Amino acid sequence: FIQMLHGAKKRDILQLLRRAPEETRPFLVEVAVATQSVASLAALSDFLDFSKEPKPLLEKFLYAAAFSLRPSGDLLHLVLDKLDRKQLAPEIWETGIVAVGSLVGKLCQQKLCGLQVVERGVETILRGLRGAEEEPEVVIYLLALGNAMLPETIPTLLEHAEDGPTAVTAAATSALQRFPAPHISSKVKRVMRRIFHQKRKSYDKTCRLAAAEILLDNHPSPMDVINILLATSEMETEMATLLLLKVQNSL
Repeated sequence: FIQMLHGAKKRDILQLLRRAPEETRPFLVEVAVATQSVASLAALSDFLDFSKEPKPLLEKFLYAAAFSLRPSGDLLHLVLDKLDRKQLAPEIWETGIVAVGSLVGKLCQQKLCGLQVVERGVETILRGLRGAEEEPEVVIYLLALGNAMLPETIPTLLEHAEDGPTAVTAAATSALQRFPAPHISSKVKRVMRRIFHQKRKSYDKTCRLAAAEILLDNHPSPMDVINILLATSEMETEMATLLLLKVQNSL
């Protein structure tokens, strides 16, 4: 089907999408995204009306984009243009922002970070994060940053990890866990130590566990291992057991 669409014209793909029975449209949208030809993306742009289409179909499009193995800059451009509309349903906006992060991350893995549309995607996430006032909104932008995995956003993630409320701290530490070892600097480790040992305030056990895992998974120092082991004596059994198993695996 994808091979067939590769050679199809925009008007033919658009006609196919419009005439298809409602139950087959999600499949056709997914195939059109996977095709990623100029014609298929142009047809999707005309076909998908984010103010009118049923939510499942729009979510199918955004999930297909987010999980695309080798997305193009044109696909990210299409997603950003669709999210630029007013009056989006909250769940569509949330899925879309997380999808933008995923597309940015995959394009950067293809050495395409310099594309103007990638810079636009990063700015969309960071601008949204700066302007977010509600906790759930901040969490969505942090999830998007976790998907993007851009080293330059680590200071932003650290700030939210240490100073944010529980859900924000959890999202930020989870995002930091996705970065490879070369990006887990001494500064990152210092913040993770403060979170785990609760130097500045109390943290949820999930956040403390994530902080400990970042320390143990990235060339831990003997002192970090010792301090984590000592801290387990004051924890509830479940969390202590998880950390002891983690230390055993690290050793």
